[in-house]
Amino acid sequence: MSSSTTAPAVSIVVPVRNEADNVAPLVDEIVAALDGRWVYEIVYVDDGSADATSERLAAIMARRGNVRQIRHEKSSGQSAAVRTGVRAARGRIVATLDGDGQNNPAFLPDLIGAIESGGGRIGLAAGQRVGRKDTGFKKFQSRIANKVRSSVLGDGTRDTGCGLKAFRREVFLSLPYFDGLHRFLPALVRREGYDIAYVDVTDRPRRSGVSNYGFFDRLWVGIMDLAGVWWLIRRKKSTPVATEVMHHD
Repeated sequence: MSSSTTAPAVSIVVPVRNEADNVAPLVDEIVAALDGRWVYEIVYVDDGSADATSERLAAIMARRGNVRQIRHEKSSGQSAAVRTGVRAARGRIVATLDGDGQNNPAFLPDLIGAIESGGGRIGLAAGQRVGRKDTGFKKFQSRIANKVRSSVLGDGTRDTGCGLKAFRREVFLSLPYFDGLHRFLPALVRREGYDIAYVDVTDRPRRSGVSNYGFFDRLWVGIMDLAGVWWLIRRKKSTPVATEVMHHD
């Protein structure tokens, strides 16, 4: 079901920076979760890695025809990497997960299935972490930031920082783009009139290496983004129902 000759129904987008040792194990887990279920592709976006990430991906691509690699010349951040991957994706449904091994690909079928069964009503399936493996201080920061974000935006989401998400490609590409976008997907997808499905997922310790992306869900880093998203939601107008009037002789 993972043939590279058939247009994929699902694209898995994985943003990475300096994750050489994590690439092969994660690809194996994605394959184990999806083989036989969907025609799919795995799109890695190498966000300017300075280690052997690109070479490890090239070796995997030689064995697997459904793995692709897109490389940023220099690091542009996680939001930019996700957007690059979604734009390159050939599947109508896109799922994302972090490249450090903390997100378990075993949950991908639940997220993808939630989009498929939503009948066009569900625009985003968002993973919600239980049993966080971060340090106590990081969890404390996230908890405060999530409470503030939720109270300001009313997005009904307890955890926007989880990398496990699935969405319709065209919905994502219709959203206003800015750095940090991936932290506000539930609020922005609701703004477009779609519902959100939530899937509980269990977090794991990072497999190897150190964190390469900052935590943009921290309150003092994301406060300007939060204000901007609040403004976008307030300024949203309802989309008019438009029909073309045809001339009849």
